[in-house]
Amino acid sequence: MKNIIYITGHRNPDTDSICAAIAYAEFKNKTGKIPAIPIRLGEVNRETQFILNYFNVEKPELVNTVKTQISDLDIDIVAPISPDISLKMAWSIMRKNDTKTLPVIDDNDRLAGVASVSNLASSYLDVWDNSILAKSNTTLENILDTLSAKCVYKPNGTFKITGKIIVSAMHPESTKSIIEVGDVAICGDREDSQLLIIDSKASLLIITGNHSPTDGVIELAKTNGCTIIETPYDTFTASRLITQSIPINHVMSKKNIISFNSDDFIDEIKSIMIETRYRSYPVIDENNKVVGSISRYHLISENRKKVILVDHNEKTQSVLGLEDAEIIEIIDHHRIADVQTGSPIYFRNEPVGSTSTIVANIFFENGIRPSKGAAGLLCAAIISDTLLLKSPTSTLVDELTLNKLSQIANLNIEEFAKEMFKAGTSLDGKTAEEIFYQDFKPFTLNTFKIGVSQVGTMYIEGFEPLKGDMIELMEKKAKEGGFDIILLMLTDILNGGSVLIAAGEHKDVISKAFDVTLTDDGVYVPGIVSRKKQIIPPITAALSKLK
Repeated sequence: MKNIIYITGHRNPDTDSICAAIAYAEFKNKTGKIPAIPIRLGEVNRETQFILNYFNVEKPELVNTVKTQISDLDIDIVAPISPDISLKMAWSIMRKNDTKTLPVIDDNDRLAGVASVSNLASSYLDVWDNSILAKSNTTLENILDTLSAKCVYKPNGTFKITGKIIVSAMHPESTKSIIEVGDVAICGDREDSQLLIIDSKASLLIITGNHSPTDGVIELAKTNGCTIIETPYDTFTASRLITQSIPINHVMSKKNIISFNSDDFIDEIKSIMIETRYRSYPVIDENNKVVGSISRYHLISENRKKVILVDHNEKTQSVLGLEDAEIIEIIDHHRIADVQTGSPIYFRNEPVGSTSTIVANIFFENGIRPSKGAAGLLCAAIISDTLLLKSPTSTLVDELTLNKLSQIANLNIEEFAKEMFKAGTSLDGKTAEEIFYQDFKPFTLNTFKIGVSQVGTMYIEGFEPLKGDMIELMEKKAKEGGFDIILLMLTDILNGGSVLIAAGEHKDVISKAFDVTLTDDGVYVPGIVSRKKQIIPPITAALSKLK
């Protein structure tokens, strides 16, 4: 979609990532000129879903990539044409719209073919076929339009040409030798020739020069079932133009049509364009209905998707195709990592416990009150990310902001937190994979590839039956993903500590980083609840000593 700002958190989104994106989209829509929509890069976890349900908010749209698509470009919007319009009409539309091709649609508005200038030219450059009107089932309306003619007489029933085209510019006796039943005859003002043509059972008499037939000619036409029209053009011009009345479906391309879908990615269609080299290509939607046409010049100044990153600034954690997008803002509370931009942007990074704290204060600093729903989401995210202000990442700013938001949301913080943690931390019925990917983030630390998953729970004892499956999953992830260390933080929300389970070639670094001994690849470390502040820094320091 053109002129849209996509606001996204990180992959394997947590509550802060989702809620910050939704709330910041509300802020941008209240203050900006370009519409903003929140998106997500994965499925929401139980906690987040509980929060969305509680405040009656829809979860953001799932997006897999922000690579540039055809729908992002200003493609040519040309109304598709009907297959029964004349060549003359098609050429007129091409000139009016300064285009060389036109999509042709069927009765259901779906792509049926493509008409191009070369199609029109071939109808003149090929050996002329004087039976072309009959073969193409040209309509009387097309002939009248092409010759700027008016109908003098038409018998009842369906108009149909079955013969060839002749020009009666000779003596009537000579015309008699060539005219046949069902022919189309172009004639001047000679009444004897007109009577001969009608008497020979011609299907259509075209009288040129704006000459009107006599009553006797019309009466004979009624007797013989011959249609009569008169045109202002002379005989030469009329004979030259009449083949332009054939319907476009007789010459258009119908087979092996190359078209693109509006959701196709630009880097995928470039090679097809290079190989085929047509002037333009129809663009259709998911229902095969034509929405426009695209040419090579559209790719020169391709419009990139506009993206705002919240709750992360690390490329490996972000949406696929980010290098093809235009990052216009970053709102985060993590370390500054490796996302690069081509020009200066608004980058707000603060050492607070939650990105939602920053988003809330952006509202307040601009004198804007978040809606009750947005305030509730921001409250929930702050509670989640700071473990109800118990995390070492929590600050006075988080506390003050949470209290201010709770008044807007009319929320009892303590009671809501209990409900939220209870709904989100149960491990019952979850597989090892569901638990592990609930909040997994990759990092690059001193050239080492690290993956850390954090899961908060009020029922830490419920994890024991899953431990074997979890270690197997983590070892597989480390091997297949090229991770030096994979770490699971199973955080005890009530007691303020975490079980650390490690896998990977350098998992012993965990013992050195936290001065603990891993037993069966795991150990409980009291007081450790923050991945950002208590896990990543010690691991970084321990890894630096390996060099």
